Amino acid sequence: MRPLAADVIVVGSGAAGLTAALALAAKADVLLLSKGDLSAGSTAWAQGGIAAVLDEGDTFEAHIEDTMIAGAGLNDRRTVEFVVEKAPEAIERLAALGVPFNPGETVSERFHLTREGGHRARRIVHVDDMTGWAVARALEGAAAANPNITRLDDRFAIDLIGPRDGGRAQGVYALNAATGRVEALSARAVVLATGGASRVYQYSTNPDGSTGDGVAMAWRAGCRVANMEFNQFHPTCLYHPRVKNFLLTEALRGEGAYLRLPTGERFMPGVHPMAELAPRDIVARAIDAQMKAHGHPYVLLDISHREPHWVRTHFPNIYKRLLELGHDLTREGVPVVPAAHYSCGGVVIDLAGRTDVPGLYAVGEVSCSGLHGANRMASNSLLECLVFGQSAAEDIVARLADLPPPPPAAPWDESRVTDSDEEVVVSHNWAELRRFMWDYVGIVRTDKRLDRAAHRISLLAREIGQYYSEFRVTPNLIELRNLVQVADLIVRSAKARRESRGLHFTLDCPDTAPVARDTVLHPPGWRTRAHGTDEADADAGDDAGARRAGVVGLG
Repeated sequence: MRPLAADVIVVGSGAAGLTAALALAAKADVLLLSKGDLSAGSTAWAQGGIAAVLDEGDTFEAHIEDTMIAGAGLNDRRTVEFVVEKAPEAIERLAALGVPFNPGETVSERFHLTREGGHRARRIVHVDDMTGWAVARALEGAAAANPNITRLDDRFAIDLIGPRDGGRAQGVYALNAATGRVEALSARAVVLATGGASRVYQYSTNPDGSTGDGVAMAWRAGCRVANMEFNQFHPTCLYHPRVKNFLLTEALRGEGAYLRLPTGERFMPGVHPMAELAPRDIVARAIDAQMKAHGHPYVLLDISHREPHWVRTHFPNIYKRLLELGHDLTREGVPVVPAAHYSCGGVVIDLAGRTDVPGLYAVGEVSCSGLHGANRMASNSLLECLVFGQSAAEDIVARLADLPPPPPAAPWDESRVTDSDEEVVVSHNWAELRRFMWDYVGIVRTDKRLDRAAHRISLLAREIGQYYSEFRVTPNLIELRNLVQVADLIVRSAKARRESRGLHFTLDCPDTAPVARDTVLHPPGWRTRAHGTDEADADAGDDAGARRAGVVGLG
């Protein structure tokens, strides 16, 4: 029987979780939880690359400033500097693991560097158009070969063990989908690396498992969350009747692809000086505006003006997949629409990945580190996973000797629940939630739409809460419970931001405030650990960066 206890539990098997697990395994025993098999997360879906200053003509300061500009001034500069300066060593770790980054085209270039939206220089290291898959494969191989890492696949984390009533994180309750039983997994520390929550929307580029599990678990455990209103919509998801989540990488526009109306006219040059290379929020809103103004169901992404052989060799997998779906990338524009892609907000952490709960860490998209601000810049996401996965692991290892062993966890109590005979409740509520979030809390928002969404979430939360209390948990129920919680946090954050900034655009407050402030939410009864004062009713946002100093925001 596999062990149900370890030094550290890592929940999530994407780039952030695997990086943390591998760094931890040098000194600790690790349980690595994954919802499906090891490669079920978002990392393998990333077509683009990883941003890092590797060219002699580029500088850390330029990468930092580009990130701050894309983030609309809401970034924590200290965090941006921390991540950018650690990027080259993160790339070296991956290269040492065997990630076959595209080589440079000249003798002086070690790696081929491409350019993506928001970057003033070529600084994106990549593996053709399948960087995420290559990174995931290398990390998964290293984890599988490490005797100190025990994989637990098909585990759906439900809640944390220990934090209730102010305790430390001592493990995780997780549903074993293969047996249908809930297991109590114990550890000295827990790392949440569960990814984002883009599946709260009807249309998304993410895999089905991106249901905000870590954010919801951390919130229920007593952690603050920040900037949940900033949901990035990828501008160019394939418009297709059967394929709903195939994105067309930012690198296509980085290499010269145009956005055109179905009638053939370009529109981005009149929107932004960088045209198609403008930050993603601007491009997504421009596409949305054109579709609504002209009644078009899509716009076209067109790179057919470039030499066909060059397109096929630089984007081989995208070219092949599109050809299977009836589109020749070398000869015509491809129909695209925006789709939910990335959650810029999440669980509040410091530079070591620590949350408000002792023993609990969060890394990657589940977290709000301050890197992305109001809008994530292209190819900074995998970078954040690599840097913070390493940073959290190093902090845990340094503290491991002082972390108390967890007491035996109480078994999961199923004495008062039964098997559900109304599974249609879950499927119906799942579909309803995603639809009204898309309609009311999408790319362009209004107060009235947000109020309608808040009303529907309140009703769903009560209904799902009652259902959860009466029936045994299932994977769909666990995810739906978390999605409703995350939807509530998104809407509360969006209602609180009385301005338009970055990814949050509201017709009722179209201007940007002169001072950038985070939207920080904290659960009822939350107490600042720095000051020991009850701040459950606070009602003011934090200046950008202050959230990691123990200053609370909106309740």
